[in-house]
Amino acid sequence: MKIQNAFRLGLLGGLGVIVAIAIGGAVATLSTILTYIGAALFLSLGIDPAVSWLEKRKFPRWAAILTVLVVVIGVLVGLVFALVPVIVDQVNNLIGTLPAFISTVTTSQFIPDIQKNLPSFIDLQQLIDNAGGYLTSNAGKIGGGLLNVGIGIAGGVTGLFIISILTIYFVASLSALKRGVYRLVPASKRERFADIAEQITDAVGRYVIGQATIALANGIASFIFLSIMSFFGVKYPALFAFIAFLFALVPLVGTLSGSILITLSTLAITVGESGPWPTIIVAIYYLAYMQIEAYVINPRVMTRAVKVPGAIVVIAALAGGSLLGILGALIAIPVAAAVLLIIDQVVVPRQNEL
Repeated sequence: MKIQNAFRLGLLGGLGVIVAIAIGGAVATLSTILTYIGAALFLSLGIDPAVSWLEKRKFPRWAAILTVLVVVIGVLVGLVFALVPVIVDQVNNLIGTLPAFISTVTTSQFIPDIQKNLPSFIDLQQLIDNAGGYLTSNAGKIGGGLLNVGIGIAGGVTGLFIISILTIYFVASLSALKRGVYRLVPASKRERFADIAEQITDAVGRYVIGQATIALANGIASFIFLSIMSFFGVKYPALFAFIAFLFALVPLVGTLSGSILITLSTLAITVGESGPWPTIIVAIYYLAYMQIEAYVINPRVMTRAVKVPGAIVVIAALAGGSLLGILGALIAIPVAAAVLLIIDQVVVPRQNEL
């Protein structure tokens, strides 16, 4: 290529770099909004299979959407009225028992018993005293940190509200959005593109339903088991079952993280009253449940939802979590399924024709 005017070429190149930087800055500024949109679109694809199921049974589109939304909102409201009062009561009880627990730990034989099993150069009592002194001297900073946490929680609630509103809009207009995207594809390739896109969106919807089913199974099983263990000193079964359900919504690492949190919380609550045995039983239960979920529940549910090899599931979840946090871990597996579908139905046939 012959350069007619080096100055013009440099100017156009510089303007291109400036535009690219401006676009990158705009994307970074709008990252939160884009995350909301992605989460709402993801949820709407999860609700759409139920709408399609009703449409196949002669429901009009608007009636199917209205029915599904009423059922979903009704279930959420029912859960709120059924679980929130119990959870709030149990959280208040947990907070009320913390001072007594700390007093018991610091004044009983709990610390000397642990000290006997530690090396001589570790002074557990001195570490506790230093931690107490640090908390006292940095109360202002800690208060500011708690304020930031409160602001973060408020922002999260606002984000959930925005995502809910966007999800309703996306569910109502999903067919129109699909048709608008399909019209951007050349007519000669439109039918093939629409077929692959429908397969991908169906896989995403099945995946959302499957992951919610796995999380619900974890929450119900945890509630039943912890309710039985309440006769042996384990407290707050509804609270811990709700935590198990929320954590299990995150694939791959969610159940493990929730199990560790519940086990450690059980240890903190029961060690001064019932000893370590309830915690040991809880830990054994979650170890067993994780094996059942990994080798029985998850494969059976996900095989019907998305056909992705186990190694790809692990790699996709880790990569998605590193890039976009919890949202990335949630959407990584359906994205991997979409990539494998495109490779299988587009790339491989094209390679076979060469």
